Amino acid sequence: MSYRIKGALKVLSGKAKAVTVKKKAVETPYYCPVCKNANVHFQPLPFYYFKNLDKHEFIHSIFQTETINFESYSCSHCGAADRERLYALYFDNVIANAKNKKLKILDIAPAPALTKYLRSFDNLFVRTADLFMQGVDDIVDITNMSNYHDESFDVFICSHVLEHIEKDITAMKELYRVLSKDGWGIAMVPINLGLKEIYEDATITDKASRWKHFGQDDHVRMYSKSGFVSRLQSVGFVVKQFDISYFGINTFERSGIHPRSVLYIVNK
Repeated sequence: MSYRIKGALKVLSGKAKAVTVKKKAVETPYYCPVCKNANVHFQPLPFYYFKNLDKHEFIHSIFQTETINFESYSCSHCGAADRERLYALYFDNVIANAKNKKLKILDIAPAPALTKYLRSFDNLFVRTADLFMQGVDDIVDITNMSNYHDESFDVFICSHVLEHIEKDITAMKELYRVLSKDGWGIAMVPINLGLKEIYEDATITDKASRWKHFGQDDHVRMYSKSGFVSRLQSVGFVVKQFDISYFGINTFERSGIHPRSVLYIVNK
């Protein structure tokens, strides 16, 4: 009789206890710059997104989206999306060179993990704002931020907001107004590199058609790269683009950021 069979009989007869062998966690080379955890896993973009694009016959190629990692979208530990990890990498560089300079930040439509990351720094004062979200510091319409004085903030984060706004240029003007003279902002939207100009149609208002034309039921346009930059420049912003050549291939790979990703930083 084999050793394994004898052992099993002892367990069944109550003469011995079963021992559960714990599987060793599989180590990964990945690191999340938002929650600062190593050995994390990155989860893919939820399938419902692809399902809706297919259902509504999305007319653009999703594989020409500039900044998104479909395979490594969210951090398994904190939930930070790949674009938020990209912002944290930039903030890490800025804070390292800030020499404890105090920065007042306007965080529009805040992402919980990124806001928590920002508030972990003693020299960053973060003010969260949105028109509809619960729990933000200020209820604000980005096209009319009259509750903020001119040049109120050193930094702003406006990530994946403008594609929801009908008057996006008006919103950009407001962002320009509330930013200090030496300030800077993160301005990000979904960009399709297959487009030569911004694709928008004010008559498209129902959810199904917006999925088909703009890639989400609450989006009102699809930005081209040149169109997005031009609109930012039209209100006075100087636009800088930081890609893999700035951050490095190893940093992108370790942080689960697609090599086609670009961070847009605007200054007055």
